[in-house]
Amino acid sequence: MIFIVVKFTPKPEHVENFPNLVADFTNATRAEPGNMFYEWSRSLENPSEYVLVEGFRDGAAGGEHVNSEHFKTFVAAAPDFLASTPLIISHEIDATGWSEMGEIKV
Repeated sequence: MIFIVVKFTPKPEHVENFPNLVADFTNATRAEPGNMFYEWSRSLENPSEYVLVEGFRDGAAGGEHVNSEHFKTFVAAAPDFLASTPLIISHEIDATGWSEMGEIKV
């Protein structure tokens, strides 16, 4: 699986409506056949920062994502509403999805 975490900092005037700005892109990405999850969160430490956690089946699926029209459209539009270049960690891991945490059982 390709596991990716990206931190986005919108411009101050776009912080509150950021989820709406990325909604079409999010929905299109979630509909991709190789997408396993695509989840946005807002940072507790910095409420102006949004964190995206995404997983793709493999490198081919990740490649299809970055070559998609909705990705290209998002990349072209993002500088208009972002305050800084997003920070990313992208790594191939040996997993097929989420697993239960071994240290906590409920």
